[in-house]
Amino acid sequence: MAGPRIALLGFSIECNRFAAPATKADFTSRCYLEGAAIVADARSAAPRALAEMPGFVADMDAAGPWQPLPILLAMAEPNGPVDAGFFTEMMAIWRRGLEAAKGQVDGVYCVMHGAGLTTVDLDPEGTLQALIREILGDIPLVCSYDLHANVSDRMVATTDAFVGYRTNPHLDMRERGAESAQLLRRLLKGERFVRAFRRLPIVAPTVSQLTAQGPYAEVIDLGQALAAKDARIANVSVMGGFAYGDTPFNGMAVIVTATDAAAAEALADTLANAAWDRRHRFVANLTSLEDAVRLAKDSPTPLAFADVADNPGGGGHGNTTWILEAFHKAGVEGALIGMMLDAPLAIEAHGLGVGARFTARFNRDSTPDDPFRRPFAAEAVVRAVSDGNVTGRRGIYAGTAMTLGRTVWLQISGLSVVVVEGRAQCADPVFFEHLGLDIGKARCIVVKSRGHFRGGFDEFFRHEQIVEVDCPGLTSPVLSRFPWKDLPRPVLPIDPEAHWP
Repeated sequence: MAGPRIALLGFSIECNRFAAPATKADFTSRCYLEGAAIVADARSAAPRALAEMPGFVADMDAAGPWQPLPILLAMAEPNGPVDAGFFTEMMAIWRRGLEAAKGQVDGVYCVMHGAGLTTVDLDPEGTLQALIREILGDIPLVCSYDLHANVSDRMVATTDAFVGYRTNPHLDMRERGAESAQLLRRLLKGERFVRAFRRLPIVAPTVSQLTAQGPYAEVIDLGQALAAKDARIANVSVMGGFAYGDTPFNGMAVIVTATDAAAAEALADTLANAAWDRRHRFVANLTSLEDAVRLAKDSPTPLAFADVADNPGGGGHGNTTWILEAFHKAGVEGALIGMMLDAPLAIEAHGLGVGARFTARFNRDSTPDDPFRRPFAAEAVVRAVSDGNVTGRRGIYAGTAMTLGRTVWLQISGLSVVVVEGRAQCADPVFFEHLGLDIGKARCIVVKSRGHFRGGFDEFFRHEQIVEVDCPGLTSPVLSRFPWKDLPRPVLPIDPEAHWP
């Protein structure tokens, strides 16, 4: 087969500094692919990898002959910092693969997240990109990133084209993979890109980073509109950042990839100023738990309650019980709650089987040193069980093979609670539906998710029907509650005196 020879690799995990370290098991249980398995997965009907690599491979396939040289693609659900020993193990695999490809490869595509950490490295993406440059030198390199990336100078300097998501919930991953392929082909034909980079002292709460409406959406839309008018602009990426990474390079960032330096710099300035002009709108507007209970009982329309402070999609455990306990105590009826991560409970209920009645004990082995893992017990009936192997139906997980482990539907008074053995954010209706639960007939649902559920559940709930609840947790949007270590200060909205020259 003729055509360009393209090395494929990736490291994708969003790391919460305050969560327990991620291990090799967190990657192998989600997506850990070496060699030819990367391309086979990308071309499969239900890939394990998120959609960037499938999008890139599909676009390359459609454009003509090419030769993929896949090395290692490692993805995990958001978690704590990656164990440094395991990251070193992966770096050795990437090094061997890149050294074997030296002199045999024309370009590189790298799937990144941008908010990764290890237990010793605050910039693992930059470390991996530097390794590519060390071994392959000045070769066309395109990297794609989640829009929650905390962008280091090294990340921008070592890639030829910086491609960030444009949607939150993330519904454009496949498109950004395809765009990466198109930019790489331009580089292979001899075009050269420059990048302009601006970072602002705005560490926006995650709930203020939606792209359907709000200040962040306005800046992204402005960037795309201006880029469409200027052929010199190859890509505009406005990165919201991920506060809980707690890095020295946290902060909303603008990266413009272009064929002309002056055009890139001018557009970066325009967008950075647009973001700064909206700085006071990047705040969290949450609903108290007391008011959420009242709405769950009295609202004339169905509602979706987001437990934003315990979002597994941001490193949360997925096991806090504040909303569950409050709804149960108040006698809320017709509510679906998902997904509670509690492996011992899921295993016990799965073994008891459908129809079993027992006392469901959540967080039975909690300890006083974990303030968020509060025990709760109630009488329950096992209504359905599954092995947890599903394919996403909508939103971020659409078409993606997911493994939840042993999964059960527990009926606890008027609450239908989904309990899982493995951790994932409740961002897809299939997590309820595969157990036989009918979302359309529910009075309300509670999801452990910050925002990606909006892309999965939008067929049931409009923006006006979504309530973001203020509870304790590792992903609370109230950023003043965290003991920051490396976050640059002052920053908005934590420090009102923050300024930007």
